[in-house]
This record gives sequence, C-alpha cells and structure tokens, in this order.
Amino acid sequence: MKEITVYGKTVEEAVEAGLRQLGVGRQRVTVEVLEQPAKGLFGLIGSRDAKVRLVLIPDPVEEARKLLEGVLVAMNLKADILQSEDEDGNVVFRLTGGDMGMVIGRRGQTLDALQYLLNVVANRHSKEHVRVLLDAENFRERRKETLERLADRLAARVAKSRREILLEPMTPQERRIIHTHLSNHPKVKTFSKGDEPNRRVVIAPK
Repeated sequence: MKEITVYGKTVEEAVEAGLRQLGVGRQRVTVEVLEQPAKGLFGLIGSRDAKVRLVLIPDPVEEARKLLEGVLVAMNLKADILQSEDEDGNVVFRLTGGDMGMVIGRRGQTLDALQYLLNVVANRHSKEHVRVLLDAENFRERRKETLERLADRLAARVAKSRREILLEPMTPQERRIIHTHLSNHPKVKTFSKGDEPNRRVVIAPK
C-alpha cells in the first residue's frame, strides 16, 4: 500500500500537496495528521509546518483487473482485456484471444467462478458495492440466446402436454434468463426449486 509524508503551512495545504504528488482525488486517500502547524517566536523563529501522512486506497477496479491479468498469465493465455461500463454502471471486462474455452469452462462455470473472485477482490477495496461482469468471446450473449431458445422449445412442450418440466441445475443468472423470457408467456409459468448449487427452474402449465 503506497503512502507518502508531506508538509505544508497548514494541514489542508499539506494534504493538497500530497494529492498532487499522488495524482488522485481526496476520496482515494486516508489522511493522518502527524504534526499540527505551530507559530514560532514572533511568528518566525521555531515555526513548524504541518506534517501529514497520506495512504493511497487501492482502486477496486484496478485491483480486479490486476487479478484477472495474473490469472491469465498463470493459465499461460494471451488475451486482450476490453474494459467498459454497462448501462447500470457495472464494470465489464471482455476478453478476446486464443483458446478462450479454458477461461469459459463447461457452460461458463470457469467464467462464473473467475467473475466471483473479481467481485470479491473489488469489493474488498471499496466502501460502496461494486459489480464486475466478466465475458469472453461474447459467451454471455451466446449463452443467453441458447437458453431463450431452450425456454421457448420446452414451454411449447409444456403447453401441449400440460405437464411440467424440470430443467437441469443452473446458476442464478441463468435461471433469471429463463424466468424473464417466459414471464409473459400465456400458457406456462416458471418457478425455481431446490437448494444451491442444484437449484432448478420448473416450467409448468398455468
């Protein structure tokens, strides 16, 4: 953790000098006043400047990105990391490169696990909740389309047979896709049953 000690005629002047030196805003540091300024004899002899210590607070997004870069190196994968922000203000890391299947894993399980770790690291360094989303080679959108097609196919089967269908275990995000996609279906309804990590979506006739 980076820290610096700076001086100024006043505490505020010392803090501002430290912020300029670090190149960050006030919200990125903690401030400890080591010595208050003091006037000397006749305002000159023995006067003392304020002395403060500024400790740089790690940036949550930077820390998450460092972890992601480290994991890619450990996996011996070369990938470009495109960082952006979605309409909800979430941080999004998109990976492109060769052999992204290793990062994605079976049905996105490795991708989900890595995304979870990125969120743990980011929120360890943030006072406000930060949500980090991770995608690789547009897997999330492709998976969403696959689940929606599956939902349509199974909903048609349930509507015809009038018998409910129990889907395979899914992550909360994937279950939400099914629920949302079929929420306005005229002939079927959906709900979840079971405990994590084996919680499943049920498609049933209305």
